[in-house]
Amino acid sequence: MLEKLAEVENRYREIESLMSDPAIATDYEKVAELAKERSSLQNVVDAYRAYQKQARELDEAKDLLGSADDAELRELASLEIAELEASSAELLEQLRVMLLPTDLRDSKNVIVEIRAGAGGDEAGIFAGDLLRLYTRYAESNKWKVELLDVNEQGNGIFKNITFEIKGEGAFSRLKYESGVHRVQRVPTTESQGRIHTSTATVAVLAEMDDVDVQLDMNDVETQVFRARGAGGQSVNTTDSAVRLIHKPTGLVVEMQDERSQLQNKIRAKQVLIARLYEAEVERQRSEREAERRGQVGSGDRSEKIRTYNYPQGRVTDHRISYSNFNLPAVMDGALDVFIDQLATQQQVEQLAAGGADES
Repeated sequence: MLEKLAEVENRYREIESLMSDPAIATDYEKVAELAKERSSLQNVVDAYRAYQKQARELDEAKDLLGSADDAELRELASLEIAELEASSAELLEQLRVMLLPTDLRDSKNVIVEIRAGAGGDEAGIFAGDLLRLYTRYAESNKWKVELLDVNEQGNGIFKNITFEIKGEGAFSRLKYESGVHRVQRVPTTESQGRIHTSTATVAVLAEMDDVDVQLDMNDVETQVFRARGAGGQSVNTTDSAVRLIHKPTGLVVEMQDERSQLQNKIRAKQVLIARLYEAEVERQRSEREAERRGQVGSGDRSEKIRTYNYPQGRVTDHRISYSNFNLPAVMDGALDVFIDQLATQQQVEQLAAGGADES
């Protein structure tokens, strides 16, 4: 790991040298690119230099302990060594986390797809509840929410909902929400007061640019149709809704919430690109998991990830075996209590799976 840190510091120094080069100083685009890279390395370099400084001080304290004749000096040196060893170990752990591979999608905006699952109308109502949950969470982070496609059956029952959330770090936080969400409660239509269990699936996709994913439109079949309203009835007289079918993979994207066919086609293409990128990421992840499964076991993350139990006022995230007993607050967007723990668990898993060596 220390070799990797030395390489990072060398690159940092190289960037500083390049930015002070008069031949580059006038190339504003290049300077901006270098400044961005330098900024991304800054925290690691600062921590590494602090670690190096403590390592030098530790060597000096050990030399003093070995050469001092005065008992009081030796005692002071021993105390300093203990403090420096503890702080150096802490810094080293911080550096190990800093060197973990970063998800290149973390800075992207997100496209969220919610689909009603098992449970009939109650599942469709729960899909709408999840839309409100994520909208409130986005508002608390000052992110912008824009509906892209809504298939409402009427009376607040949703078959599927697609929306975009724009904001710094949106994907880095919301990526943990992908999976099956389960709700347990008494539906308003239940006359006997029996608790029903329903589900909805959530897919969180990073919004990718055309340069991130090569999409050949010759592989895409475009269909147009009239936009539908609640209950499936047509709401306009023009074929403004768009359906894109990616023939190599069979992926289908529909978009109808924009007023013009062109706007719907642009939106549908964005969602298709995001899905293709996610499919490739999942393919690579599955390959890695297959290689490691024999050693570390397996766990299908597409299974239910969270249960919302209304009678008990409890929300349980099954991935971290954690329950929160303030369900109203969670449904109002208080997700950080789960997301913080999930992010920490991911770091621990990455470190256990192959963190950098210290040598």
